[in-house]
Amino acid sequence: MRAVVQRVTRASVDVAGERIAEIGPGLLVLVCAMQGDGEEDARRLAGKIARLRIFRDEAGRMNRSVLDTGGAALVVSQFTLAADTSRGNRPGFSTAAPPGEGERLYRLFAEALAGEGVPVQTGRFGADMAVSLVNDGPVTIPMGF
Repeated sequence: MRAVVQRVTRASVDVAGERIAEIGPGLLVLVCAMQGDGEEDARRLAGKIARLRIFRDEAGRMNRSVLDTGGAALVVSQFTLAADTSRGNRPGFSTAAPPGEGERLYRLFAEALAGEGVPVQTGRFGADMAVSLVNDGPVTIPMGF
């Protein structure tokens, strides 16, 4: 699985002009299941993100996780993380998991992250979403690439 993790002061998702999810301080996690990914990949990535130390401690160093800070996570499916730009100017997405499997693993990932103790909100799989965020830092970490 691939993910892009952004430390945020707030983030939200709107679908068709309606706000469907919103968090305050925490993480915006864009996630994509790849062909060959399984349940263990989703669980392992969720555990790693829950413990990723990218929040400031008392000394101002990135030494605390979202669990340590009591923050939340907004998890949004993003199949374009599977983009292959090695040939031509139009990205290919053939390495992404098929939609049914991608959705199953996306949901499993969000459940696993919540199971780690992180409050989780989600986007809507396959929907045309408007994602808003205030990136804190900015801190953006690609994972699983």
